[in-house]
Amino acid sequence: MNAILFDLDGTLTDPKIGITTCIQYAIANLGYQPPATTDLLWCIGPPLSVSFAKLLETNDRNLVDKAISLYRDRFSTIGLFENLLYPDIPETLKLIRSEGYQTYVATSKPHVYAKRIIEHFGLSSMFDGIYGSELDGTNSIKSELIRHILDQENMAPAQTMMIGDRYHDVVGAKQNQVLAIGVTYGYGTEAELKEHGVDLLAHSPQEIPHLILNIY
Repeated sequence: MNAILFDLDGTLTDPKIGITTCIQYAIANLGYQPPATTDLLWCIGPPLSVSFAKLLETNDRNLVDKAISLYRDRFSTIGLFENLLYPDIPETLKLIRSEGYQTYVATSKPHVYAKRIIEHFGLSSMFDGIYGSELDGTNSIKSELIRHILDQENMAPAQTMMIGDRYHDVVGAKQNQVLAIGVTYGYGTEAELKEHGVDLLAHSPQEIPHLILNIY
């Protein structure tokens, strides 16, 4: 193994306040009653288009696009900073990189926002690349994003691993023959991750380097 892909939301940072508040803002501005924060935690991880289609109970692409636009109105100025690093993330990344691994961010979030968040937390030097979706939704599906990263960086799947907290990360890794490490401190459950075939589990950021270094 020589390359590690990290999910962002629920793996490196806890984005609960920003994401849920921006979803509530979008739904309210469309004239609907927004769900409570606790009823929106499942939205942390999937592409926004999927979440809004379910929340609004619609297949109307124009309505979903309007919701995403409203969401981004608030997220791009306020919501992306309503975010917290999980404990020991900087130390975890430093230890992994000190062992010679390349590290990349692989998030369904638009890369223009992901880069600002990584910069905000002073982690830019900890990553060889920051990858996310395009604003038009391209590469928002994790399997497509991982394939894009493998192609762009000329990575061998057998030498790459994906670390994330939701089943989307596991499925995306498996569809690209990449080893999947699930973290249980984010927004996916251990049962969810196991159901989709996760290879290894980390229950805290501190456990991640030990798992990686003990794979072989």
